[in-house]
Amino acid sequence: MVVQPKVRGFICTTAHPVGCEAAVKRQIEFVKSKGKIDGAKKVLVIGSSMGYGLASRISAAFGCGAATVGVMFDKPASGNKTATSGWYNTMAFEKFAAAEGLYAKTVNGDAYSDEIKKEVIDIIKNDLGKVDLVVYSLAAPRRTVGDVVYKSVLKTTGEPYTNKTIDLRSSEITEITLEPATEEEIEATVKVMGGEDWEAWINALKDADVLDENALTVAYSYIGPKLTHPMYFNGSIGRAKAHLLATSKKISENGVRAYVSVNKALVTQSSSAIPIVPLYISILYKVMKEKGSHEGCIEQMQRLFGKLYGGELELDADGQIRMDDWEMEEYVQAKVSEIWDALNAENFRQLTDLDGYWKDFYELFGFGVDGVDYDADVEV
Repeated sequence: MVVQPKVRGFICTTAHPVGCEAAVKRQIEFVKSKGKIDGAKKVLVIGSSMGYGLASRISAAFGCGAATVGVMFDKPASGNKTATSGWYNTMAFEKFAAAEGLYAKTVNGDAYSDEIKKEVIDIIKNDLGKVDLVVYSLAAPRRTVGDVVYKSVLKTTGEPYTNKTIDLRSSEITEITLEPATEEEIEATVKVMGGEDWEAWINALKDADVLDENALTVAYSYIGPKLTHPMYFNGSIGRAKAHLLATSKKISENGVRAYVSVNKALVTQSSSAIPIVPLYISILYKVMKEKGSHEGCIEQMQRLFGKLYGGELELDADGQIRMDDWEMEEYVQAKVSEIWDALNAENFRQLTDLDGYWKDFYELFGFGVDGVDYDADVEV
């Protein structure tokens, strides 16, 4: 069938298998072009099929030469429906890994569940013995614990917050007011996006004796500029990320080196859902591309692996790895603020890299990738 993008809100409901494979191949080629990293050799990536998780798996495999186990929650094709992009990404990754003699196995299911944890542990025991790096890169809207379903919310805490945003459906500048979350909503968001499940994974791996004695683990976070703090850093998501940081210290105290990596703002399926952030990203892209410091997911993760295994880590006052260092440079943020203040419905296309934003968005689902014939019939 000929596959075209069908966008609903901030989600594309179709994915292109050939485009996804081409995008994965491009990321692999980038990592290989940077040379070998003397790092992890047996890696578990929890949340491995898209964005930072996929880029982490590629960096581990093709940068460090590591055997990798991935955990994803994706759907195969069914009838006239395509598979999810994460499914196609993973099939492509495993294909390229096999071609280079790299071990790669993926478990598809709810990473929050005890059943998936047990399945992963059994694979590690049988195939790898132990792992020396655990990457935690889950970004899910809900989590089931027993009979309770917790749902995360994208809200402020304390007071409502009004600012500019972009309507991704119409590509128009609008104004949005975010209402504060209730305490119950904050607690639910922390349950979904905080560190509780990360700690549960590490404890399960330790109890099963499948963690190397020198193993380390890393989870991903975001802080961003003051502009986005009311609805991110100080919002319901920020509460969850604060819990994630506290969890990293707790895991470290219990004998496994744990880090939070604060990454750059990028177009991901998760970030596309957060009000205000897509507009900020489209400005940030313009500024950083003009400065020559723009990075995508794969550039960020390849650089992170170099930091993790390149000697002594530089950490901020809270003990976090700051991969957002180029984003948060004084010049970059001053320029972003200048553009933000000047932005209106008439000039936003000239003052932002909206085309770059959309290009990255569509590439998440395998569309708009150079060299792919999108008029051709493909096997989905």
